[in-house]
Amino acid sequence: MNTIVLIEIGKILIPIIQIFGIYVIFFGHLSPGGGFAGGTIIGTSLILYRIIFGNKKAAKKLGFKRLMRLTCGSLIFYGVLKGYSFITGGAHIHAPQISLGSPGSILSGGYILPLNIAVGIVVAITIYFLFCLFYEGEI
Repeated sequence: MNTIVLIEIGKILIPIIQIFGIYVIFFGHLSPGGGFAGGTIIGTSLILYRIIFGNKKAAKKLGFKRLMRLTCGSLIFYGVLKGYSFITGGAHIHAPQISLGSPGSILSGGYILPLNIAVGIVVAITIYFLFCLFYEGEI
């Protein structure tokens, strides 16, 4: 049983860690970071949530089916977007493209930002699943 101090600190610290992970994902094409690094940070916050609040409360918010749908959706989105960029860029097809924007702004990387978001989601959930499997033997 966790103490009230640990639970209250977790309520404050976990959202801060998640916001930092989102920041790393969103600004990964402008500074060090990206989908993998940000996903690792968010995955760590999910692990911390499960340790502090327990299996039952974590299972309500982080259910297996919900996380698998999110992972599969992100992988499909990544595959479709990456395939589209390969086809349109490699074949010089003049199909609609994401605007490159102005250099240095958050929307300046074309397909990099949506791809980073998809990678971040997949990495965060994978790290959480691996922790659950090795620590408790179940997801």
